[in-house]
Amino acid sequence: MTKNKKWYDYLWILSAAYMVLGFVNIMSAWLGLICFLVPVLISAVKGNKSYCSRYCGRGQLFDLLGSRFNLSRRKDIPAFLRSKWFRYGFLLFFMAMFANMIFMTYLVFRGAGSLKEVVTLLWAIRMPWDWAYGGGAAAHWAAHWAAQFAFGFYSLMLTSTTLGLITMAMYKPRSWCVYCPMGTMTQGICRLKDAA
Repeated sequence: MTKNKKWYDYLWILSAAYMVLGFVNIMSAWLGLICFLVPVLISAVKGNKSYCSRYCGRGQLFDLLGSRFNLSRRKDIPAFLRSKWFRYGFLLFFMAMFANMIFMTYLVFRGAGSLKEVVTLLWAIRMPWDWAYGGGAAAHWAAHWAAQFAFGFYSLMLTSTTLGLITMAMYKPRSWCVYCPMGTMTQGICRLKDAA
């Protein structure tokens, strides 16, 4: 580590490794829950968004790619992406996709639905990830719900990372942070904590 760097300045490595691991073994997608639970816990306990400013490996990765590797145009993000209606609307849409993923997992768990071994990008484009899950038909049915969750969760993480990369390239490196659903959610939690 360099002189002024802290351990958390290298969390971008974990973010990049997560995307690679999901490509190789879809069950590693479960590790992404850390990125969902830790920000909520920090904002609920500490009442701040220190996760976003200090510990978010994805934001660090976008900053590294956009700033150090000059992959960003460094333009201001449009006002509509910063607007409250867009940020909260995107959070609601994202949560609806998350709820659908949970429902699909529940159906597989109950045996009412079959495992769909598919990773989607932008919630619609099927990716060729067929090799990423070795469970197959021979695996016990109970393992299928865990695989279904992994496929859905990795799809969400891949989609949000892709959106972040697009806005990083078009605008400033950390433009994703402006409308990130987790950032919007933790901001709301901090406001509720302040009001209490």
